[in-house]
Amino acid sequence: FSIMVVDVILMNKLVIKDLKVQIKNTDRIILDGFNLTIKSGEIHVIMGPNGVGKSTLSKVIMGHPDYEVLEGNIYYNDTLINDLTTDKRARLGIFLGMQNPVEIEGVTNADMLRSALHSKEGTNFKLYDFIKELDKNVERLSMNKDMIHRGVNLGFSGGERKKNEILQMNILKPNFILLDEIDSGLDVDSLKIVGEDIKFRLFEMNEEDEAEEQLEEYFTKKGSFTKEQHNYMKDLDVIHNNELISKSHNTDDKKEENEINKEKDKDQNNGL
Repeated sequence: FSIMVVDVILMNKLVIKDLKVQIKNTDRIILDGFNLTIKSGEIHVIMGPNGVGKSTLSKVIMGHPDYEVLEGNIYYNDTLINDLTTDKRARLGIFLGMQNPVEIEGVTNADMLRSALHSKEGTNFKLYDFIKELDKNVERLSMNKDMIHRGVNLGFSGGERKKNEILQMNILKPNFILLDEIDSGLDVDSLKIVGEDIKFRLFEMNEEDEAEEQLEEYFTKKGSFTKEQHNYMKDLDVIHNNELISKSHNTDDKKEENEINKEKDKDQNNGL
């Protein structure tokens, strides 16, 4: 996932400049003068009440036809993408996990993923490797194996649709990921599975890549996730309905460090 030119790593970067967006065929402005830069290795969480434009922003980045960019530009790796169709943005490596994934009757999950991955990898595509990777991810997400042979999201529950979005993300391995309310529709157990799988993806890519990780995680949340300002998902505490669902990998270390500091303070207070 690194782009290398004369042994120099080109970092992925999304830049949004002075973006003004309205719903097409209306006078309703959703975003006005919006600016944002996201670089490789960063996780951004956008939180706020309904109607402030969180989902709109992710859809505009992906080129949704219901929205019109009135002013401003969106660049991905210095390429202006304002006028690119959604499929061309996807080919650049941008992925959107949708808030309300649609049903596609007549096209199975396996067929869609195979065609998409074949289009991405070209002559490097290997069917056997694809099948192994698909089975591995279905098992890790605790999905029913029959789901990959059903129509895309056809008859799926809300939680199953969200897991299916993560499955697509894992198979296609994009460079830049937007997740729009990925927790909605998930019960506590499924939320933990999805959260752990996202962390696994980050760790897996970090191990495989010789250079700095090229993955961008862009979370659109309404407030069910609370996040400390860290660079990687391993330092993310996931909180749902005031319950800790997934601890950061450093939580135990921090707890131990805090206990040591408390003992030091106690010793100092006792004149030791």
